[in-house]
Amino acid sequence: MDNKELFLKHQGQTTPYPLYIEVAQAKGVYITDSSGKSYLDLVAGVSACTLGHCHPRVVKAVQEQAADYMHVMVYGEFIQKPQLDLAAKLASLLPDSLNSTYFVNSGVEAIEASMKLAKRTTGRSEMISCKNSYHGSTQGALSIMGTETYKQKFRPLLPDCNQIKYNDLDSLQNITTKTAAVIIEPVQGATGFITPKNGFLNAVRKRCSQVGAILIFDEIQTCYGRTGNLFGFETYDVIPDVLCMAKGMGGGMPIGAFTTSTKLMHTLSNNPKLGHITTFGGHPTSCVAALATLNELCETTLINDVSAKEKLFREVLNHPKIKEVRGVGLMLAIELGDAEICQKLVTRGIEKGIITFFFLFTDTAVRLSPPLTISEDEIRDAGRIICEILSE
Repeated sequence: MDNKELFLKHQGQTTPYPLYIEVAQAKGVYITDSSGKSYLDLVAGVSACTLGHCHPRVVKAVQEQAADYMHVMVYGEFIQKPQLDLAAKLASLLPDSLNSTYFVNSGVEAIEASMKLAKRTTGRSEMISCKNSYHGSTQGALSIMGTETYKQKFRPLLPDCNQIKYNDLDSLQNITTKTAAVIIEPVQGATGFITPKNGFLNAVRKRCSQVGAILIFDEIQTCYGRTGNLFGFETYDVIPDVLCMAKGMGGGMPIGAFTTSTKLMHTLSNNPKLGHITTFGGHPTSCVAALATLNELCETTLINDVSAKEKLFREVLNHPKIKEVRGVGLMLAIELGDAEICQKLVTRGIEKGIITFFFLFTDTAVRLSPPLTISEDEIRDAGRIICEILSE
């Protein structure tokens, strides 16, 4: 059997129609397949490869740490410099109320642990999320997912999970003194990068404060510079009680985290102790990768350049078939209003050497979330190829 046949037979599949690029190497903003063909990566592992692929600073940090030690003990028992340095750096960059970070394996684990934290600190059970939201695929995260399509085959799920409408101020009355937490994405991802309007996030913050509910921001996609600020909450000037991050923080390595105040975080350490526990969370190689990524973002103009790169993308994506370019920073959705055209754009793009991707909850838009390191010339090339495909 060739690799494609082995892939289909022995590796678990997520869809009937994977993209089938056989990866040989990835450097910068390019992925090279086994035939030697290079592709301009406009997806970055779904917003994960903030600095592109194999950034030298990240690679060096991982190699040096792997030579010293990797996993040594379940999370939280030993003092490990990679974890400590990353936690301290994050605390120095975040508001005083977000000064304690718990490192986990992924974004969905950060969401799950944050839900537990909210129940533990409020004594309440109701979780409120938004319609068309996506927070992960585990049982708890699935319970707060904003669409029934991906939930119905896996019920029963968690009770007391209810929804409000994103950007609907009237629905905020559903947040009450029974609510433990409101879990919300500053920018809705799976629906095609829907941004907040009319002070919606500020109103959610105010309502949570009024009723004593914990406000959890799911910044798994918006963290580490993607919106043009280090975190999405800074873009919209709203501070959550709990900040969840993952994807882009690892620079290509797997890591997640949730950050809150020391007071709230320490409730997970007693009554009962081990309120959340993880074996590989905060893996030292992932932590040094995340710190290297963070330092690179803080010491260069990459975040400051995001707005200009967004503007350039909007300029070059000029075609009659493009209904709208939605989103903020370098998380953009090309709205085409037609699922068949979207399918063609993704598949023809691969043939012509660019990688775009789909959204989970909408089939009429195509995702652009390239590495923050993408150049202006590469943005122009991408726009030219996309417009050529749409003209075919």
